[in-house]
Amino acid sequence: MTWPMLFGVLSLMTFQLADSAFVGQLGRDPLAALGFTVPIQQLVSGMYVGLGIATTAIISRTLGQSDELRAQRLGGLVITVGASLALILCVSVWLLKPLILDFLGAEAALRPLIREYWAPWLVSAWAGAMLYFGYAVCRSNGNTKIPGYMMITTSLLNITLDPLYIFVFGWGLPGAAWATITAFGIGAAVVYPTLMRRQWLRFDLRQLQLSAAFRQLGSVMAPAMVSQLMPPVSAMLATALVAGFGSAAVAAWGLGTRLEFFSIVVVLALTMSMPPMIGRMLGAGEIEKIRHLVRIAVRFIVGWQLAIGLIWLAASGLVSTLFTSDAKVQEILGTYLVRVPLSYCGLGVCMLMVSVCNALGLSLRALLVSTLRLFVCYLPLLWLGSQLGGLTGLMSGALVGNLLAGTMAYVFYRAGMKRLRQDVGVR
Repeated sequence: MTWPMLFGVLSLMTFQLADSAFVGQLGRDPLAALGFTVPIQQLVSGMYVGLGIATTAIISRTLGQSDELRAQRLGGLVITVGASLALILCVSVWLLKPLILDFLGAEAALRPLIREYWAPWLVSAWAGAMLYFGYAVCRSNGNTKIPGYMMITTSLLNITLDPLYIFVFGWGLPGAAWATITAFGIGAAVVYPTLMRRQWLRFDLRQLQLSAAFRQLGSVMAPAMVSQLMPPVSAMLATALVAGFGSAAVAAWGLGTRLEFFSIVVVLALTMSMPPMIGRMLGAGEIEKIRHLVRIAVRFIVGWQLAIGLIWLAASGLVSTLFTSDAKVQEILGTYLVRVPLSYCGLGVCMLMVSVCNALGLSLRALLVSTLRLFVCYLPLLWLGSQLGGLTGLMSGALVGNLLAGTMAYVFYRAGMKRLRQDVGVR
């Protein structure tokens, strides 16, 4: 189940890196404008990923109870609720953009460029949310091939359209967003008819006992969504902190963040493929199998992410020149790649533990882990590092904070699993 999601998520990260590479050829200001967009992008994606977690948990358990009709209606409910929430969030971001940009510390010279980009970008964010909800319904029904293949297809289409829209049509930075809108729109036109043909969606929601369905959805969705929304809030605070070092620092930090997404693609795939497996094992009372599965995944993540960190360390100079032609941005990005990627093993373990806890029904524990990671481990050390060593110290703080967060998350998971074993009578 992981392989299709691995290649799918990898393709998504590739097109985001391609976006950065193409925009980087436009100069420092467009790249900095893109950097200010990253935390807001995480905010929107945090909302729909949280709902996707609830979708997987609830529909997979319902299917395990052999109630396929209810599972289909729950799929329709998720699409309806998700479309509404995503629209409200995107409209709110647009209306509050002056306040958001003030909070992020965006320079006055960059704001017209950011405003020009945010209009089509928010449309692309809503389209991406709708596509993701379709993917979540597929995964809930045990199918990871449709999401994986469609992620690859839409990403390749986006990469193909980027140079056409940005350079040939002369649309500049907004062209990157229009390429995404086109790709996601085509993807949705394929995914949703497929969901209807396979009878994974029904919209006769009045037959669902809506009050009970909303309570069931909300019990998982609310803490999961808050948990997923914390990273973008943290990213906004981190961007505001980095902005104090100038636009070159923001541009490099934005590139580094996109490289981070690319680097943890295996972790992201595991967080999507493991919850349906854990849900089925939990329903069958197979706690020991869950412990064994998680142990294998954690060991793999630590080894894999350490290897990725060493690759970025060795290739830092080459990568910096590849993604930007600005000498100052190259220097800062090189510093980032020497330090921060070495901590992705800790970050990966923490992300996986949040996903596992949600799948186990320990949503509040997952929320606590997310909160402590960001507001006890990461941001305080980011600020402390900046005070002690400037921008270089800030990046060293990110390194220590991620490693500390991974250790803390695994300890909390072990405690939660021990309590769960006692609850189901496993000794």
